[in-house]
Amino acid sequence: MSPQVMTMLSAVGLIAGILIGMPVSTVLMSIGVVIGFAALGPLGLDIMTRGVFAVMMNDTLVALPLFVFMGCMLQSSGIADRLFHNLRLALGSLRGGLGIVTILISTILAATTGIIGTAVIMMGVLALPKMLETKYSKPLAAGIVCAGGTLGILIPPSIMLILYGLSAGVSIVSLFAAAIVPGLLLSVLYMLYIAYIAIVCYFRPELGPPCCEEERALINPATFASELVISLAPPLALILGVLGAILFGIATPTEAAGIGALSTVLLCLAMRKFTWVVLRDAAKQTAQVSSTILWLMVCAQMFTSVFLGMGGGEVIKDWILAIAGGNPTVVLFIMMVSIFVLGQIVCWTGILLIVVPIFTPIAISMGWDPIWFGMLVCVNLQISFLSPPFAYAIFYLKQVAPPELQLQDLYRGVWPFIGLQALGLLLVALFPELALWLPRLLLR
Repeated sequence: MSPQVMTMLSAVGLIAGILIGMPVSTVLMSIGVVIGFAALGPLGLDIMTRGVFAVMMNDTLVALPLFVFMGCMLQSSGIADRLFHNLRLALGSLRGGLGIVTILISTILAATTGIIGTAVIMMGVLALPKMLETKYSKPLAAGIVCAGGTLGILIPPSIMLILYGLSAGVSIVSLFAAAIVPGLLLSVLYMLYIAYIAIVCYFRPELGPPCCEEERALINPATFASELVISLAPPLALILGVLGAILFGIATPTEAAGIGALSTVLLCLAMRKFTWVVLRDAAKQTAQVSSTILWLMVCAQMFTSVFLGMGGGEVIKDWILAIAGGNPTVVLFIMMVSIFVLGQIVCWTGILLIVVPIFTPIAISMGWDPIWFGMLVCVNLQISFLSPPFAYAIFYLKQVAPPELQLQDLYRGVWPFIGLQALGLLLVALFPELALWLPRLLLR
């Protein structure tokens, strides 16, 4: 059969398998084996085997479980609890102040964890009950926690950036540098939205009231400033140690991940939060998350190696260029919309591992900077964490949310932040230097 027919069968099989509820990894592996053998015969199985060994022998992947472990141990260290308490006392007197504090701490956690689940669950436990206790609007409180948590998948050290770099064949260090400004841009957009809500709260105090007078009376001006600095020091030191070592060429991402993992263990010891139960639970969660992602990588490699080997990538490229009439703007629009739509039905890892090897050659043929294109893909994928029905952030938060917070409150609360993510994506698309300025400055 022709590559066009085999490409169509692969796409139909992939979508059908996912829609009927089969695991993405199983769908990818099955299609890779069936289509590979049908299109290429025994050569297809050889191509898949080589692809699997390429994944297994990539030592950069060692950074993935280390960054996951770092986030798991940080969750147990108590650092976020102490920092949230102090910032809440500092800004809680403002209307909407708790929301701004939540985004600030989510930004700091994003630069220390690399995974979304940790940030959403930590802020769901720390910030959400306080906002509901202060009589915040339920959808607003839920939206703030979900949106803040998604920053963890974009701001480095990010698992998404590691997987993207391996899938696209671009420098992970350059991706880390490129993601800092877009990640901070989204954080600022969230806080500006909350500041707007804070202004609205002066006319509608029920949306985001300030903390009660009793809590504000707890502030001791003589010691509060030093307590705030002390609570900020550990996470900032961790950020500067890990990211600084990577961006300034002192250590590779894998080496820096090892430093970060050890540092979080030492922080737990210093905060007197370390126990063997904490270590066991962190190791167990790390094994679960890492093995899921790595197995999906293996299955995705089986699919993409066969798909590209039978000429499927060229078929997709010809289709997109034919639809767009060769217009680069239309080509980019089609690819971004495709990723957004896939985000409604497929997990982000599946999208990244399937789409990036196919779309990256198209981007290069259009003359686009691969780092800039990578940032567009990653910001776009971040939207999938909030957009129903496959919204990871919503389901993570629902696991720890108080009973009075209904699922419809979570769905209603995320839509303004989805709009802000779309705005961030548009700004990065229109102004490439937002993504390219820092890599050029640090890595020249």
